[in-house]
Order: sequence, then C-alpha cells, then structure tokens
Amino acid sequence: MSGPECCENPPTLSSGGESGDVQIASLNSYVSGNTDSKIAVVLISDIFGYGAPKLRKLADKVASAGYYVVVPDFFHGDPFNGDPSNPDSPLKDWLKNHAPVEAVAFAKAVIQALKEKGISKIGAAGFCWGAKVVVELAKEAEIQVSALLHPSFVTLDDIKGVKVPIAILGAEIDRMSPPELVKEFELALEAKPEIDHFVKIYNGVSHGWTVRWNDDDEIAVKCAKEAHEDLVAWFGKCLV
Repeated sequence: MSGPECCENPPTLSSGGESGDVQIASLNSYVSGNTDSKIAVVLISDIFGYGAPKLRKLADKVASAGYYVVVPDFFHGDPFNGDPSNPDSPLKDWLKNHAPVEAVAFAKAVIQALKEKGISKIGAAGFCWGAKVVVELAKEAEIQVSALLHPSFVTLDDIKGVKVPIAILGAEIDRMSPPELVKEFELALEAKPEIDHFVKIYNGVSHGWTVRWNDDDEIAVKCAKEAHEDLVAWFGKCLV
C-alpha cells in the first residue's frame, strides 16, 4: 500500500551529517558512530533514500548512544524524486523497480558484512518503505531487535510472524498504517508474550513525520524528537 502521504514534505537530498559514506556489501552507506562498537543499528530509509538529511541526523543521534550506525542505499542511487503534488503514477512506476521485498537480500548481505566486521548484535529500524524490509528480517530473526516507524506495506500476518523484539511507532493521521491497524498489530503482539514489544501512537502528526517533519509545525517537531528518543531508548533496552 502506498500513496500521496509517502511523498509529502520531501527532503532536499544531500550528504551532510558527522561521518561519511563507505561501501558495505556492495552498497554505498552512510555510517556514523564508534567503528569499534560490537553493536550496530541499521536504518532503512523511506522512498527518498539514504541521503535524506534528517535521516542522517537521526543516524548521528542513534550513534551518540554508542552504536555503529549504518544507513545503506537500497535504491542503488535511484531514490524516488517524482513530483509530490502528483505522485500516484510516478510512485507506482518507481515501486515496480524498487519493491521492498527485493531489498531483503541486500539487507541480509549488509548484516553478514557487519558480522564479519566483528559486530555481535544488530538492531534495525525501518521508515515507511523500509519498515517492510525490517519486518521481513525480524520474521527470520536475522536481527536481534526491530523497529517500524510509520510503516507501509506491513500486514497483520507480518507482525504475527515476528521472532524478535519489535517497536512500532505510528502516527495519528496515517492512511498507510492508521491507528486502527497499529492497534491490531499491538493485539497480535500481546498474544505473543515471549516477544517483547513497544507500540505507540503519536497524536497530531502524519505519516512520515519522524524523518520528514515540517520545521514550522511545532507539534511535528516535538513528536519527532519524542519518537527519536523512544527509538534510542528501545535499542538501549533490547540491544545492550
């Protein structure tokens, strides 16, 4: 499921951030944090890709908690750049060549490369498009901890199949994963007490707010900061 909400308030793509780009498992990746850390966090972007400045700033924030953070370019240099005022047709065309399930194999390769580097624990967070990639990894226990932020394409059956701790951060105003669906996700997780979980709906914000918030919207800015802190706390609880 995808739609105009996935394209609202698009970022101005640039590098930026505190660290640089490296190649990991054939993918250009933004990295941040302690390269000697034995704990890594992989952030999987929305359709605008790994170059989004706010995503990279979030990577720096997560890294400041002591993790080695990797944001791979799963679009191979081809993030969505269609006209957000008329996104339906270009987005559908773009998705034909960039289905999230097709990125899972690349994500597994990144995880393997991190393990070969000496990483012992790996968490992953996915935003919108990236949430589907993360949930697939969580279903196969390829990672130790997972987080989905304003997910797209994720189904109730996906959540029922998760085998590792999972956080789901949803927006009050979201047609991709409306609060009613997120509540279904929560109920499914409550039926699996062996799987630690954290589910939260942020009031007054829309799909994509954690990495594409409007700087002039005080509520969105506040909730984005709150979600970022919740994400770091979740990894702190389950990864350390």
